[in-house]
Amino acid sequence: MSNFLRKLLRRKHVDLENVEDTKLHRCLSTLDLTFLGIGSTLGAGIYVVAGQVAKETAGPSVVLSFFIAAVASVLAGMCYAEFGARVPKTGSAYVYSYVTVGELWAFIIGWNLILEYVIGTASVARAWSAYFDTLIGGAIEKFFSQYVHIDVPYLSKYPDFFALAITLLLTVILAIGVKESSFVNNIFTGVNLLVVTYVVVCGCFKADFKNWNISENQVPNYTDPTEPFGHGGFFSYGISGTLSGAATCFYAFVGFDCIATTGEEVQNPQKAIPISIIVSLLACFAAYFGISAILTLMWPYYDLDSSAPLPVVFDDVGWTVAKYIIAVGAICGLSTSLLGAMFPMPRVIYAMAQDGLLFWFLADISPRFHTPLLATAISGILSGCMAMLFDLTELVNMMSIGTLLAYTLVGACVLILRYRPDKEDILSNSVDLGGQERYYTGVPLLKDIIRTAFVRTGPNPTDLTSTIVAFAVLIIGFLVAGISAVIIYAQQYLANAQWWAILLLVILVVPLLLLVIVIWIQPQNKRCVTFLVPGVPVMPVISMFINIFLMLKLPVQTWVRFGVWMLIGFLIYFGYGIWKSRAEPDYRLLEQEPDETTGILSDEESINPAEKSSYQ
Repeated sequence: MSNFLRKLLRRKHVDLENVEDTKLHRCLSTLDLTFLGIGSTLGAGIYVVAGQVAKETAGPSVVLSFFIAAVASVLAGMCYAEFGARVPKTGSAYVYSYVTVGELWAFIIGWNLILEYVIGTASVARAWSAYFDTLIGGAIEKFFSQYVHIDVPYLSKYPDFFALAITLLLTVILAIGVKESSFVNNIFTGVNLLVVTYVVVCGCFKADFKNWNISENQVPNYTDPTEPFGHGGFFSYGISGTLSGAATCFYAFVGFDCIATTGEEVQNPQKAIPISIIVSLLACFAAYFGISAILTLMWPYYDLDSSAPLPVVFDDVGWTVAKYIIAVGAICGLSTSLLGAMFPMPRVIYAMAQDGLLFWFLADISPRFHTPLLATAISGILSGCMAMLFDLTELVNMMSIGTLLAYTLVGACVLILRYRPDKEDILSNSVDLGGQERYYTGVPLLKDIIRTAFVRTGPNPTDLTSTIVAFAVLIIGFLVAGISAVIIYAQQYLANAQWWAILLLVILVVPLLLLVIVIWIQPQNKRCVTFLVPGVPVMPVISMFINIFLMLKLPVQTWVRFGVWMLIGFLIYFGYGIWKSRAEPDYRLLEQEPDETTGILSDEESINPAEKSSYQ
């Protein structure tokens, strides 16, 4: 049992001295990476999701929904940026969690990233098809609904072969090479940004603030529960609708993490990754906020078109030319979003297969194109099939839950790694035992733990302070989940000032604040990297709270499907990955010193060449 548990907690050891060595092609610049982040993020959210959320979930307060989702994404983005600067390897959050909290959590995150990218690709392909179909008068839907109708719950009304064809076409483009894909992405993203600017500027001339204050009597069928459109006003569906809208709008910001998967294909990744993540998220927030505000100011929220709201609104106000300009931008934006969703998927699969957690043949790199060819093909076919069969709303919810879980763990990993000692700290915290200087590894007494938790014992982190932080982060995760559940499910009782609901919330909040103070007291690792998350430990904890809160706002059916996906993943891991993992010989590394910069151990000197050759 001890050996089995050790396997679950073993960590990946990265040799940062040889981080430049890779089978992939290093050809991307900071600009390429920024445009990749913007292109992958600024797509379906602008042209489809904004209108859907405004009409069905949040009303005009969709602008606040986007703001809340943006805050969650920016906080998570800063955590990704710090990890990208520390560990510039292909694999994104999967690699970050592997070097920090161990293999089981890494597999869970990697498996969820695959879910995010597969469904992200499928949902954008579905949105692309629906948007194009709206522009041609619904010809695709009419044809397939008539001849190939599907009558199964949670599936699409018809098989969308057009979405399948788009996905397979971009799969071929991605397989040819990363530089070629980046060139196409840069052109389409530039066009998309110009169209977004055009929409916001032109829409200001048709804005009417009366549409943010529509009376209840003006809302059609407001008393008919079969066709509800809220109660008018800015918060048409209440605060709860705004928060639910934020959980869906969060989907619009999913995509920036694809930047973190390019660690082995970008020039100077320690600087390029943090800069690209922050710039792309800020640009996307400005675009989403502007578009959603203009959309709801130009036209009543309840009368927006769900599939293609922007061109329909401009057509309704008499600007037919704008309709076609927006159509061009939408096609470019959805294409780059689709490309950005597909780009990181084979790279995460490649990273996991290279570590032995997925089947070995998925790690093959094409000698001609320098891309993970087989992983790209398999993931593209899977995404295309899901785009063909599933409804867009179900795909969006399914993707959000996997992404939010990944973001939550990245925030936790930043806290754990920031307070972990490195080589110099270990030496400075050594003690004299019998005239021989060595690092003390005995079991601490309870009084030592309590004293260390509330009184800073030195300028540098130790094993004990690092362990205290790790357990504090674990407990914070449970407390945050409890607080989120109380706020969501006891919302009415809290609003009515019921004493038991307030007491329950206080019982959960007080220890959370206490644990944040305990983490703040502990000394941090002082090693400098190109980007550090500001406001640690508060900012990562806020990020964890927002992500977990949004997860609990998702429908129950989404959690059920998420459970099925995780069951499939655990069957693969416990049946294959745990036994084939390349981290298996990590017991050889126990006596090795960590890297001076990050505290990450290297496996280069720990295995002799003959054993290493056989091991590889």
